[in-house]
Amino acid sequence: MPEFVREGRLFRVVSFDPSHRQLILRSDATLIDGTDTRVEVYFGHVELMLLKPIYEKGLRIRRAGEAEFAVLRERHDLSAEDAAYAWLIDPAGGDFVVSGRPEWREAACTFEEPSLFDYTHTWPEGFPVESGTVG
Repeated sequence: MPEFVREGRLFRVVSFDPSHRQLILRSDATLIDGTDTRVEVYFGHVELMLLKPIYEKGLRIRRAGEAEFAVLRERHDLSAEDAAYAWLIDPAGGDFVVSGRPEWREAACTFEEPSLFDYTHTWPEGFPVESGTVG
């Protein structure tokens, strides 16, 4: 999937682990936005990020284009090699993460249940979850 788009959902930063350089953004099911699934986006090997704690209108995650990366490189002193790892994360394209390829998962689960990327938790056999990568 070249882009990950989920408009009209509230996403928030729920986890950043600096020792493992992992970031998770989550949108829980709410009556306000009429959703019944949780969506999580995982970024591994995070090198740099510029983001808000909450995205009220959804996410659009995509690799930065050549012109977009040129602006990021100038503003944030990025190397040319970072172009393959620069991901724009909001619909307007102003916020970004330099990391490995983002992964996403979506499933019906409650607010209290662990992250869909929590590998210490055992999900039931046949647990219905959709997943993919960006880029």
